[in-house]
Order: sequence, then structure tokens, then C-alpha cells
Amino acid sequence: MIRLVSASPTRAKLLHDAGIEFIQSPVDFDEEELLKKYTKPKEFVCAAARGKLDAAIKRYGLDIPIVAADTVVAVGNEILRKAKDEREALEILRKQSGNRVDIITCMIYADKERTVEDLDITSYIFASFDEEDLRRYIASGAWRGKAGACMVEGFCKKYIRQMHGRQSTAMGLQVERLREIAKDI
Repeated sequence: MIRLVSASPTRAKLLHDAGIEFIQSPVDFDEEELLKKYTKPKEFVCAAARGKLDAAIKRYGLDIPIVAADTVVAVGNEILRKAKDEREALEILRKQSGNRVDIITCMIYADKERTVEDLDITSYIFASFDEEDLRRYIASGAWRGKAGACMVEGFCKKYIRQMHGRQSTAMGLQVERLREIAKDI
């Protein structure tokens, strides 16, 4: 049994599908302040995961192991956050169109004896997005609340030309690595 300190239904589904018993216990942690200090995607995602872990340990302790994670979408060294409005969503998606997009997940496992931090990257090469399709997607509102304004298992799926890495990393939690780290779960 682990404690997943995330409200993400996708992370919960990954654990469920992998047969890993968990309780979902989100924590409040403001990542926006980190953007002032950490501008590179890898640095930012690890700092965010560490912040979530620290908040979880303070709130829940380590009676059961904790898993904290954060995921960012990046084009080059630019972090593509969650869009605030349709204009910003369109701008973020156009940066991904016809480009290499890195989805970077930092996962941290902590129990009473150890803490293991794991950084993983899954890269996608996207074809150029069809403008009419893109506008329909924006109008649907399905981009709301999504880092990079889309999910690879959603709108972007049909545009994937190449993928390098683990799908679970792109979905926000590398369960394969978690199994290696915590063999007893």
C-alpha cells in the first residue's frame, strides 16, 4: 500500500491498472512560485515533486510509503504550463505542432528507510496539427487543466509520428520504475 499525493485521475488509473494498492491523498502545494526560481524543465519538475513530497510528509508522516510526482510538457527548454484561456491554449498547441515535445516526470518514493527520486522523459515527434481540427479542439474546452493544453492519449494522439520513452511517464507516473523501487508493494 502506498499513499499517492496527487489528485490526478490519470495517475490513480495507472496505479490501479498496475495492480498497486494505494490511497489517494492530494496535498496543497503552489508550484507557481517555483517558476521564478527554476526555469529549466528538469529542474522545475523535480523541485515541484520535492515540494509535494515535503508537504505530504508534514501532513501524513511516513506510516505508509508516499509517492509524489510532477509532470511538465516542454518544447526545447520552454515549459508549457496549463493554458489560462483559449488564446493561450492555441499558442501552446501551435508550439507543439510539427515539433518534438518532451514530457518530463519526476517521481519520488519515500518510506521510513529511504527516498528515491526518479526523473524520466518521454519524447514525441508530432506532425503539424490541422488548423481546423485544432480550432474544434480549442472550442471543445478539453484542453482546460492540461499541461501543454492536451494529453497524448487525447487530441495529440493522431498526430504522433514517433515516441521515445514510456507511455506511463507521459501520463504522469512511471509505474514500471515504481515497481522496481518498491518491490514489496
